[in-house]
Amino acid sequence: MKRHWVSTLIAMLFATLAVTGVMGFFFPFNLLTVSVHSLVGFVFIAAVGLHIRNHYHQLRQYFTRRSAVMLGVFVVGLITVILWQPPAVTAIIGLSNNLGPDPGRFKHDGQRMLYRYDPADHYRMLLEVMGGSAYDPDDPPFVAIWIENRSGDQIKSLHHSKRDGYETQLAYWHYKRREYLKYKAEHDAKSEAERQDDLDAVSSATTNASFDPADSIVPDDPGRDAPFRVMIEINQPGDGNEHHADQPALVYSVEVDNRDPRTFQVLEIVGYPKAEQGEDGETTWSLYYVDETITTAVDLLDSAVLKIARDKR
Repeated sequence: MKRHWVSTLIAMLFATLAVTGVMGFFFPFNLLTVSVHSLVGFVFIAAVGLHIRNHYHQLRQYFTRRSAVMLGVFVVGLITVILWQPPAVTAIIGLSNNLGPDPGRFKHDGQRMLYRYDPADHYRMLLEVMGGSAYDPDDPPFVAIWIENRSGDQIKSLHHSKRDGYETQLAYWHYKRREYLKYKAEHDAKSEAERQDDLDAVSSATTNASFDPADSIVPDDPGRDAPFRVMIEINQPGDGNEHHADQPALVYSVEVDNRDPRTFQVLEIVGYPKAEQGEDGETTWSLYYVDETITTAVDLLDSAVLKIARDKR
């Protein structure tokens, strides 16, 4: 292929990669952007191969110079710093709006916890939690964040501490999660049985539940808009006092109603979880009002603020 053709092709492909690269950094994850960037990248590699073939002798001379070694060390060092991710690099990466195909991201920075969740391109949620006077960054408490509907059914588990014992320390979240998975398994089994029986889709009483949290948070039909809650459970092991060998976890909550949109909302304490034994032998968990026996546990958090950005469609 003629040299000027190859050079022009490389310039055009580079411009495409530059544009899609910037879009991939500053905009939310988009499969089309990633596809264009990746596939054009393969064509770019082929074009660079042609460029190397056309200028092999010149490039060979370039790589025998001392500057080539210096530039090689620079590139390796740059990649090493990016992979190491010191605070400066982390700060730059934090400017990105691309969360990847998973729309959630959790960040823990000292006494501040940030969780970002984008159920839709036009609906972005940011939860900022600040530790209080009893919060120890060197020994942080167990934390779980989730979303549930007004009926109290968990529809999305956003984050939980993944240290040993989290099922016990975050018992209320774990109970909600277990009930959600149980219901989902029953729903899936029923749907599969209906398909096996080849039931008529019109006359059969099929369940029409959706397990995509975006359907509950940002429904396509405004008439189906229903309030949902953002929940936090936090527990610090070993924080006993004269009333409790270990103070219980505390649960914070805020209700979000898209029909009454607010940009900022504050999560408030709604209680502490306590196990109860049902008549059928099943253990359930309920929330009880916080009383004077709960002391330092209420100082684990200073504030928890939910910010929601809603773009007009």
